[in-house]
Amino acid sequence: MLAPAFVLAQAQLPGSATSARTFVRQVIEHERKAEAEDHSHWRYLVYHEEPGKTETREVIETGNGDVEVVLSRNGRALTPEERQEQVQRLQRLASHPAELQTAHSAQHEDAAKAEEMLKILPDAFLFQYERMEGDRALLKFRPDPAFRPTSREATVFHSMAGEIELATKEQRLAAIHGQLINDVKFGAGILGHLYKGGWFGVEQSEVAPAYWELTRLDVEVSGKALLFKTISLHQKERRTDYRRVPDNLTLAQAVNLLIREQAGPQIAGRPF
Repeated sequence: MLAPAFVLAQAQLPGSATSARTFVRQVIEHERKAEAEDHSHWRYLVYHEEPGKTETREVIETGNGDVEVVLSRNGRALTPEERQEQVQRLQRLASHPAELQTAHSAQHEDAAKAEEMLKILPDAFLFQYERMEGDRALLKFRPDPAFRPTSREATVFHSMAGEIELATKEQRLAAIHGQLINDVKFGAGILGHLYKGGWFGVEQSEVAPAYWELTRLDVEVSGKALLFKTISLHQKERRTDYRRVPDNLTLAQAVNLLIREQAGPQIAGRPF
């Protein structure tokens, strides 16, 4: 027996590459519209891993950028001295908002790049329906030779092949996993290069009814090229425990909230 979600996907994906692309375009347009209309802010926990270091952090979003505090490093809670260093760092940020604005500018710039990559997704790749898992449609993608990237980020993105997962009921992009199928060089390699075989994975989930947020980010790429200011070439992140905060929460209020909470008990870091 076919599940209703399969019938929905089958109706829009009768098997041709054109219909698969149409389906992807429809979901991505809805995704971008939902993102543009979502002005909510959240606090959440992040388990961050990069070579030689793991950290558990708490992040609070505001309209003028995010603030965060480290709760643990390498699987152990911070010492009293390290916690005091975190408080002092937050106090400096509260006294010097220009530092927060610099971080906010980097976040905003990376968000704009991610939005551009999402925008070109339906045009940059050829899609093939793969299978259904519940109400999730999984499609394979590979570069469309006819597409001409216009930025370094788009060039790297277009050099990947992989799989996307679409939530058919909510019309949202649930996950995308890709792998570099070619070496990518900029300026004959002088300005940067990334090697074939590197991969990335991004997943988002419905953290509250009708609200979708990033819950997983994995990047493992060999080479040297600065694409995103807030994402390295070797990192893993798990985001969990999303709780909504007031939409009008200010940076100063978020900083003060984290400072007060440093007096409470701390947790040891672990993968979520």
